[in-house]
Amino acid sequence: MRAFTRSLTLAGTVAATLAVGGLTAAHAAGTTLSTGHVDVLDVEYDGTGLGLHVHDESVTPDVEYAPADVVLRALPAAAYTVPTGTCYSHLGTAGTTVYRLPQTQNADLLWPGISGEHLTAGAFQNDKVQVKLTSLSGPGRLTVYKNGLCPRSNRSYDSGDATLPNTRDIAAGEHDHANWVFTKAGSYTATFAVSGTLTNGTPVGPTSATYTFQVG
Repeated sequence: MRAFTRSLTLAGTVAATLAVGGLTAAHAAGTTLSTGHVDVLDVEYDGTGLGLHVHDESVTPDVEYAPADVVLRALPAAAYTVPTGTCYSHLGTAGTTVYRLPQTQNADLLWPGISGEHLTAGAFQNDKVQVKLTSLSGPGRLTVYKNGLCPRSNRSYDSGDATLPNTRDIAAGEHDHANWVFTKAGSYTATFAVSGTLTNGTPVGPTSATYTFQVG
């Protein structure tokens, strides 16, 4: 299991990250990721605490960032017309334009993943930790959902629906993708918190991380 400070762009590890990622110090402070496979919610546990990181797998070798060090971009090409029907009502009014980073990879857009691949089986109860969307600031809503018979019923997060727990289990070894939809163009900040309970009953976390999304 990798310690989650291995290649983060945090103070004390910047030099290592620059060497691995080939970035200058100026770029490291404000890296924008807009295409390719990037695990946005990448959970890691170092034996003491849980952390959330951004794992960029679109480059070789891959690079991990602290969420505060990157901007995640939904390009204008992510524009998506809301379909008709109540199963899409969480996206807004049918026929309006939102911005969707899709569950299925589109090489011209960011492909945001969710990963528990760095969690060791047997460390946490039920081999799962919980990641909660605790706040969102921006011009619109964020909703994260899976494709299915009724997408509205497959939501992990929806900043505009207080009836949802807005919490997702992430299992050890899991790797998953979903649709990330922003209902309006503009800049968003989203804070997620990760927590879990060790197999011996000891609670770990919550540990929060704030992400910046630039949409449109």
